[in-house]
Amino acid sequence: MSDIKIHKTGEPDILQASDGRLTLSVPIQIKRRSGRKLVTLPNGEIAKAQPWDKAPSPLQLALVRGHRWLVMLELGEAKSLREIAAREGIDNSYVSRMVNLTMLAPDIVAAILDDALPNHITLFDLAVDPPVLWEEQKERIKITLFT
Repeated sequence: MSDIKIHKTGEPDILQASDGRLTLSVPIQIKRRSGRKLVTLPNGEIAKAQPWDKAPSPLQLALVRGHRWLVMLELGEAKSLREIAAREGIDNSYVSRMVNLTMLAPDIVAAILDDALPNHITLFDLAVDPPVLWEEQKERIKITLFT
């Protein structure tokens, strides 16, 4: 049975035991990105994305839901957020928070779509009571970066 030990620093190394077994040491860092884990190599390069990494992140899905529900309201397909929540079988406060995402600054939306937001920024940070002004939204995210 093999043991996996995670070392944050060091150089790649191969050790040969007296019984002929080899131990390969590769320093990597595992980072969480929007709920997914990415392997970062010692030089800072992110390991090649796998086909299963193409799925949208939870933040991207939330943004899409918010826009879809807003369009439903604008086209008259639903009369209220409460009606959308009833159709979807979810809480109306969740629907409201997802629709709040449609009011985010364009560069914040771009960062969500590019999956480039820092790991510690959550859906809750973006969707609950976002400031109306885009500059204030950006400032709020900067504040969360340093806390």
